Amino acid sequence: MTADPQPVRIILVDDHPLVRDGLSGLLATQDDLSLVGEAAGADEALAAVRAHQPDMVITDLRMPGTDGVALIAALRSQDPRVPILVLTAFGSEADVRPALQAGATSYLLKDATRHELFGAIRATSRGESVLAPAVAGLLVRSHRTTEQETSSPVSPRELAILQLVAEGHSNNQIGRTLHISEATVKTHLIRLYDKLGAADRASAVSLAYRQGLLSTEDD
Repeated sequence: MTADPQPVRIILVDDHPLVRDGLSGLLATQDDLSLVGEAAGADEALAAVRAHQPDMVITDLRMPGTDGVALIAALRSQDPRVPILVLTAFGSEADVRPALQAGATSYLLKDATRHELFGAIRATSRGESVLAPAVAGLLVRSHRTTEQETSSPVSPRELAILQLVAEGHSNNQIGRTLHISEATVKTHLIRLYDKLGAADRASAVSLAYRQGLLSTEDD
């Protein structure tokens, strides 16, 4: 008889008790998610991670004292293996970019639905990167305003997703085929659009054929 998988063990960091209570109640509705510790600030968070050895950390970004960016950097230094999900109300480039550069795995805004939150937690716990749509769009727009002449190379994972898009698969089907979440597929596609200069799925596929990234069966 196969044992049930262990739940994802989470440390929650937020300086607002009501926010922590609300998130604690949400997490308690999911059998595969377990809140093992809470913290109101950076020092408490670092101590909780040392004590509980969680599978991931969920943290706010703006807190009294040491802010979330400094906490992320400290967590990365203390235990690089632990994925970090930023859950915040602030989604400007001045907030997003430093958090990601410090080592945040994922970035979600507090207007997300509970289903989006649960999906982001599960994906982040597996080491996958999930960005709120508004955050991903901001990064794409920011990238397009730079003076870079060449785009970043398409990664093997992105090329695999592009091939499946060209074959007519939906995001859900692609996720099942590659064993990643649908949210992660969407994040990869947004990055692909940016690299290719595409506006949507159809133009991404068309541009990929023109650039030789994809080939027809007759080639």
